[in-house]
Amino acid sequence: MKSTVESLSPTRVRLAVEVSFDEIKPSLDKAYRAIAGQVRVPGFRPGKVPARIIDQRVGRAAVLEEAVNDAIPQQYAAAVLEHDVKVLGQPSVDVTEFADGQELKFTAEVDVRPDVTLVPYDGLTVTVDDLEVADAEVDEQIDGLRERFAVLKGVDRGVELGDYVSIDLKAMLGGEEVEDGSTTGLSYEVGSGNVVPGLDDALVGMAKGEVKTFPAVPAGGEHAGEPVEVTVTVRSVKEKELPEVDDDLAQTTSEYDTLAELHADIRERLTRIKRNKQGLEARDKVLEALLAAIEVPLPESVVRTETEYRKQAMEQQLANAGLSMEAYLGPEGSPDAFDAELKTTAENAVKAQLILDAVADKEQVAVSDMELTEEVVRRAQRANVTADEYVQQVVQSGQIPALAADVRRGKALVLVLRQASIVDASGNPVELEGLKEAPEGAETPGEAHDHDH
Repeated sequence: MKSTVESLSPTRVRLAVEVSFDEIKPSLDKAYRAIAGQVRVPGFRPGKVPARIIDQRVGRAAVLEEAVNDAIPQQYAAAVLEHDVKVLGQPSVDVTEFADGQELKFTAEVDVRPDVTLVPYDGLTVTVDDLEVADAEVDEQIDGLRERFAVLKGVDRGVELGDYVSIDLKAMLGGEEVEDGSTTGLSYEVGSGNVVPGLDDALVGMAKGEVKTFPAVPAGGEHAGEPVEVTVTVRSVKEKELPEVDDDLAQTTSEYDTLAELHADIRERLTRIKRNKQGLEARDKVLEALLAAIEVPLPESVVRTETEYRKQAMEQQLANAGLSMEAYLGPEGSPDAFDAELKTTAENAVKAQLILDAVADKEQVAVSDMELTEEVVRRAQRANVTADEYVQQVVQSGQIPALAADVRRGKALVLVLRQASIVDASGNPVELEGLKEAPEGAETPGEAHDHDH
């Protein structure tokens, strides 16, 4: 095999490959064997049909075509390896010359990973939100605990918003009871508005044992949009009684003996959450700074593939939710604007992938089996499947190299993050303690699905 490589642009090359007929013979023999196993010729067992009979029955041209189709991927891969071409995506192949007994000549145009000139990233400075926990935030957590441990107490008064009532309902349409429109002993929080339109207004002021009829127009069901008469009977009225904010609350709702200890624990927990958010914000902004500081020529076909991939994923998510793209965009949404935004997102994702790969190459970042396993476990949890099931999925789809590449990029971003200067909005330095190799939270910001092949 002889091959040459020609640069068409910073992101695309053309490989020209010449293969002698002798080098194609293994593929030719393979083609004869494959066809022999498929054709049925009287007098010959399956798989034992001679080549001359196959030439007569099927045609030499068909055998040559199958041989060429088998040989080209192998010879293309050898040429890529010979010239150390860092390909992205699939090639566009054109057979320029071939005849029986003659050499095969073909070209393959393919996008390649462009050279990325990195800027010094130890001087990057990013600003994140201040880390402060307001008293109101602690009080909100306390209020949540009170709600969880509240008790319902019967009251002898008219119904108020927020009360819990036990009611019977009966709906009538044209003098006949609506099927599935009646229920007894329904427990209902007044003001929640999730049963029948107008029910809350009717209930307010009613007393235990009182009956009231009111008009309603159901929003769903068999009689949606039709006016019905609804009769409600109040069986009981209860109000929510919240526990006092004192040491008893701490002892009831936590492992602590005093309210002060509970307050301190809540504040510490909120601080940890906000510190983690600071780390995620710093990670995002460091990547944004890298994208802004580094120019990278983007392979058009890779961006196009990434855009299509994201659009299909979005359409699938909408379909799973029972929505169309038109419904998602709304009456004022523009499909063209949506597509343009999607393309910009795809461009940033591809650019981020290329930059982080360049950082990983420069810093000689490697991925251990343990790190890959941890990533599998993390993604399996997010996908709500077992680690074994997730491994089977990625192995069957050939995505293990892409998964390792994602982990490697995550480690490269963390490396840059550790060298960056991070300050909060007040100008104070921020130390991201315990920063992991693979940052917690979402995928690497702007992350593209892998295009290496």
